[in-house]
Amino acid sequence: MQKDELIQLHAMLVQIKDFVERNKGHTEFGDYHSLKICPSHIHKSKSEHKEAILTLGKELSYAMAGTF
Repeated sequence: MQKDELIQLHAMLVQIKDFVERNKGHTEFGDYHSLKICPSHIHKSKSEHKEAILTLGKELSYAMAGTF
């Protein structure tokens, strides 16, 4: 994937994270927050955005595991 595509995916996952935090009451995204990166940090490297995506995806899967 290109860096701009990773940033778009990162932004979509953050929107899902925000939804889960608001509506499901799940706020355990410590690993993601510890990376100190968000989609608007376009100066960060491609690998940093990729790590954020993988971390956020893992934490989202844990958050959603009990809701389905």
